[in-house]
Amino acid sequence: MPHAYTPGLRVTARATVRRERRLPLRGAVLVVPGERVEPHTVVARCELPGDVQAVNLAARLALDPARAPSALVRPVGSVVRKGEPVARARGLFGLVTTVVEAPADGVVESVSPVTGQLLLREAPLPVEVRAYVRGTVAEVLPEEGAVIEARGAFLQGIFGVGGEAWGPIAVATAGPAEPLTPDRLRPEHRGAVVVGGSHVPYATLERARALGVAAIVVGGLDDLVLRRLLGRDLGVAITGEEDLGLTLVITEGFGRIPMAQRAWDLLGAHAGAAASVSGATQIRAGVVRPEIIVPLDGDEGAGPPAEAEVGLAVGAQVRVIRAPHFGRIAEVVAMPPELHVLDTEALVRVLVVRFADDGAEATVPRANVERIAR
Repeated sequence: MPHAYTPGLRVTARATVRRERRLPLRGAVLVVPGERVEPHTVVARCELPGDVQAVNLAARLALDPARAPSALVRPVGSVVRKGEPVARARGLFGLVTTVVEAPADGVVESVSPVTGQLLLREAPLPVEVRAYVRGTVAEVLPEEGAVIEARGAFLQGIFGVGGEAWGPIAVATAGPAEPLTPDRLRPEHRGAVVVGGSHVPYATLERARALGVAAIVVGGLDDLVLRRLLGRDLGVAITGEEDLGLTLVITEGFGRIPMAQRAWDLLGAHAGAAASVSGATQIRAGVVRPEIIVPLDGDEGAGPPAEAEVGLAVGAQVRVIRAPHFGRIAEVVAMPPELHVLDTEALVRVLVVRFADDGAEATVPRANVERIAR
């Protein structure tokens, strides 16, 4: 039987997901293997070095740089507060005293007798890494972090923005083709992962932020809404660090596209359950997809690893990701081995697919589809 491998989005009721939680610098790991964790559990902690403030003592005190170290009133290594004197010198035959104050809270790190510069290191910045998903510590990375394993429902989106969030799933529209309008959001959606239908207008995103909604999951999004949300053109599609006040995940693509029925049914089946959501997206090497994870207890959530490679074969369900059938869901009915000539005169391998919405069949390049895992 013909068989190939193709990129695809997973939409599955049972999967085993492992997420590495790693510090930017070496620090302290606060969990042990086998420990149960919640999304907000701090698994590791470290401190980033604070910013450095440079003060030109030689110029400020009208001194030769070699004399700058002797002008200190607090020795190197001292903790100082903003506005406290750090150096002093007398001038004009000893009649005038010039004082240099600390520009910020910090530690006097060094004074150079060559340049006359004082370096003040500000307080370190604490960094905490949280578990992100409810699960078990599968592995500890000494001084770096941990690997968290969760079992449950797993759904990938095609694009997202915003960081990690978690909260109960709340279905806010009557069906996958209905838009998520502002009137669908209510005060009880505060802290929730709100599931909509075909698309979300900017007014809904504004109301969601005002209500404190944790995340929104919809089928499609207009590119003008994305530009307005970010305040700029996206450029290179590497997201996940935006401070938007909520996380947004698109399951199908850009435009007004109804959410795939399988994704809608899966999220609806877990309404009220706690979910972890990430909008991080990367379309270059090392592809990262936005995701929704709904951890389940016991054997109910057990399933194959979410990162398992997915085969493309006759009977597989796919989504077309390029025009003229962009966004349509179909089933592979044939995989001709011979090359097919496109309108551009390029020779490519193709698929024959049957669309789920009307039963029509079409021939599309294999590169124009992505697998939807069952």
